[in-house]
Amino acid sequence: MDNLIVSLWWVIPVIVLLLMYKFVLRVFCGMVIVPDDRIGLVIKKFALTGNSRLPDGRIIATKGEAGMQGKALAPGLYWKMWPWQYTIIMQPFTIIEQGKLGLVKAKDGASFDTGRVLGKPVECDKFQDAIAFLDNNGQKGPQAAFLTPGSYRINTFLFEIEMVPITQIHENKVGIITTLDGEPLNKGEIAGESVHGHKNYQDPIAFINAGGRKGLQEDVILAGTYYLNPWFVSVEQVDMIYIPIGYVGVVNSFVGPEGKDTSGDNFKHGNIVKRNEKGVWDEPLDPGKHPVNIYTHAVEIVPTTNIVLNWADSRTESHELDKNLCTITVRSSDGFTFNLDVSQIIHVPRNEAPKVIARFGKMKNLVSQVLEPTIANYFRNSAQKSDVIGFLANRIQRQTDAREHIGRVLETYNVIGVDTLIGDIVPPAALMKTLTDRKLAEEEKVTYEIQRHAQIERKEFESARAGADMQPEVVKSTRQVEINTQMAASRVAASKGEAEAKTINAKADAEVRITIAKADAEAKTVNAKADANATEVNGIAEGAKIKAIGMAEAEVTKQKTEAMGTEQYAIVRVAEALAAAGIRLVPEILVSGKEGGNGGMIDALIGTEMLKKLQIENEGKSNAAPKGE
Repeated sequence: MDNLIVSLWWVIPVIVLLLMYKFVLRVFCGMVIVPDDRIGLVIKKFALTGNSRLPDGRIIATKGEAGMQGKALAPGLYWKMWPWQYTIIMQPFTIIEQGKLGLVKAKDGASFDTGRVLGKPVECDKFQDAIAFLDNNGQKGPQAAFLTPGSYRINTFLFEIEMVPITQIHENKVGIITTLDGEPLNKGEIAGESVHGHKNYQDPIAFINAGGRKGLQEDVILAGTYYLNPWFVSVEQVDMIYIPIGYVGVVNSFVGPEGKDTSGDNFKHGNIVKRNEKGVWDEPLDPGKHPVNIYTHAVEIVPTTNIVLNWADSRTESHELDKNLCTITVRSSDGFTFNLDVSQIIHVPRNEAPKVIARFGKMKNLVSQVLEPTIANYFRNSAQKSDVIGFLANRIQRQTDAREHIGRVLETYNVIGVDTLIGDIVPPAALMKTLTDRKLAEEEKVTYEIQRHAQIERKEFESARAGADMQPEVVKSTRQVEINTQMAASRVAASKGEAEAKTINAKADAEVRITIAKADAEAKTVNAKADANATEVNGIAEGAKIKAIGMAEAEVTKQKTEAMGTEQYAIVRVAEALAAAGIRLVPEILVSGKEGGNGGMIDALIGTEMLKKLQIENEGKSNAAPKGE
């Protein structure tokens, strides 16, 4: 039992030692264990030997002085780091993530050179060796060098790390660079000239050593990923200059060496220089995308296709160069004011575009300074030499003259005048109404003349048609006359006296029919020729009819007289007349001549008239008798 107690007595101290070995070793042996993912930052509380205090202005000890130590403990086992003399702070590694940069600011070190804002790089194992940084005169403050993605053992007593995103220039963009360190710009310059070796500004010290200037830079960076120290450069992303098809870009460079003018002695409106020299470049940029620094180069887009400019209130082309143009108001020689729209087509040749921009600066200035006053004044002057009617009537000639005149003017400005077109002309309303009324009257006159000719032709047509319609009747009448004539001749041959009379009568009747037929035909013909002359034609036809009847009767009378004798024919006619009047041929009272002689027909007529008279008297007496009773 005692042996067991003795053995347990030895076991307990061993267990205690095992459990407290780290404490024992730390206290008595100064043991420090730094894990694999840590570094040990050392603070020395006091120094037993050597220099005991830091130099003035320093906060990091490099030679065993008391204070924060420049030398950090890497992962591992260390002795003699007694806790009463040293404080060990376990610090995790500094990890720079992908897509980030580690900007370094030193809390201790030498002072900056005059004019510098970044500390120059020194050999210090990427800031993992603080003593080397200080011994090599690393400068206090923001550092030009930076940490790329990775894991670093950084002594945070000396270095402060700030993580920022890397610089990404997007597609179809350019990065305009402004440096914050370098030599000052020369007087008169607005941007630093191009220098080499700085890897697109990713190596600040190479840029500074190459003589790079502080401020806006002429060079730009293109699409991509860049490790740019934002304490050294600021980046502005802008769109590339896009020049469409049918256009060119005239470049006016504000930077570069002074170039020699290539425009010639006759061009007095600015210098035209070679590419990359200061001034307007003689070679414009062709269609496409161009990485241009918009702060050091101005690019004016110039159309090389035909440009249409409208002097009209309600019409503007897509290029909007004619946005401020309006309808031209002119005054004619007769005092009328009227408006007209004009379209001008121009063309700027590719090789002449730099001269146009050197002269005017912008295409809008070409329009406002040359085209607008030239065209407006030309048409105002032209209108004052003519009245309104003449201006309207000679529009084509005026358009031709305008094209030639304006073309000659534009040629002196290195621009081609393709065509000048006169659009809508708006004369005064009162004058327009007068012209309209006059034109309507002229048209009505022409219409009436055409209608008159149509009526004349219609009358002639109707006359011809009526004549054609009457032709069968005329032929029939002619045939009937011939038949009647033959019949009359036959009767005359059968009986000389009576046959001859009948023949004469037949001839007379035939002649009457012929005359009537002719008169009717002529009447119809005349009526058909013109309704307006119907009455006259009917009168003529009636007269012809009467005349024809009279002639026929005269002919009949003549033939009857020749056949019966004058006295006998007269008796027959008297008898016919008495019979037609209802007078009896045998008188009721016979009046005889002297001595019972026969007084003839005359006596008989006298007697008849006396008988009528006696009858009238008797009737009167008979009617009067009852009244007396």
